[in-house]
Amino acid sequence: MSKKIKKQKSSLITILVVILSIVSYYISVHEEIDSSYSLHNKNTVTSDLKIYYLDVGQADSILISNNNHNMLIDAGNNEDGPKLVKYIKEELNITKFDYVVGTHPHEDHIGGLDDIINNFEIENILLPEVTTTTKTFEDVLDCLANKNLDITIPVIDSTFKLGEADLSVIYTGTDDENLNNSSIILKMIFGNYSYLFTGDAEKEVEDSILRKNINVDVLKVGHHGSSTSSSESFLNKVTPSYAIISVAKENSYNHPSKETIDRLKKYTNNIYMTSELGTILLTSNGKTINIDNFKTNTNG
Repeated sequence: MSKKIKKQKSSLITILVVILSIVSYYISVHEEIDSSYSLHNKNTVTSDLKIYYLDVGQADSILISNNNHNMLIDAGNNEDGPKLVKYIKEELNITKFDYVVGTHPHEDHIGGLDDIINNFEIENILLPEVTTTTKTFEDVLDCLANKNLDITIPVIDSTFKLGEADLSVIYTGTDDENLNNSSIILKMIFGNYSYLFTGDAEKEVEDSILRKNINVDVLKVGHHGSSTSSSESFLNKVTPSYAIISVAKENSYNHPSKETIDRLKKYTNNIYMTSELGTILLTSNGKTINIDNFKTNTNG
C-alpha cells in the first residue's frame, strides 16, 4: 500500500472517529435532556388528587387535596370567606392546611383569607413580597399577628411537596404598581399530569417565564380570562389540554374576553368556567383525569 493511500485511510478513520464522538455526545446529551424533562413532568403516585376550583364569583379560590394533605390557593372576596370556611369544614371535613397561598393582595384573592386564618390550623402561609394599604390586606396581617403566624415569601425555583404532589415556584414578583404582576405562580406535578396556577399574572410576567418548563396539561387561566393574560406566546409554550377559568357570570369586566377564549381554543376545547358550571372538581389517580362540577354555597 502506498504512503499516499495509507495517509488517506488514516485521515478517513480520524474523521469517522470524530463524527462518531460527536454523534455519541449528542445522543448522550439528548437522553439527559429527555430524562430531565421526564423527571420534571411526572412522578410516581399511589393515591388520588383532588382539585376544587371553587365557585367564588368574580374571584379565585382553589383547594388541592392529596392523601390528607391540603393546600388553599387564594380565598375569594371578603363576602366569600365565611361561606368558604363553612363549606371546607362541614362538606370536606378539612380542619388543617399544609399551605395557604395568597397569590397577590387584591381583594378578590385574599378577601376571605382572614376567615381562613382564623378558622383553620395552618402550617405555612405564602404571600408575595408586596404590600398595600387596603383594609382587606391589613385584616390579613392582623389575623396573622394574632395567631403568631409568619409569612413565607416564596423563592423562585424552590420546590416543596403536598402529599405525593411535587410543586415548584415558577414566579413571584415585587411590583407595587401592578399587583397582578406580583402573583405567585405555581407548577404542580402529580403522576403523569402537570398543572399551572397563575394568579392574575399578566403578559409581562408570562413573557418573563417563557424559558421555564411551563408546558402543562391543566392551566388555571390567568386573571379570570382577561385579555391582558394568556398571550399567544405563553399559550404556545404551555399548550394546555384543559383550561379552567374562575369568573362570575355577567361581570362588569366582561371576563373572560373573546380574544382569550379564541386563543385558548387553538390548543383545547376543554374550557371550563365557574360562571357556567359552579365549582369544578378535577380528580386524578395520576394516569387519568376526571372533571365534574356541582353547585356549592361558596359565592358570597
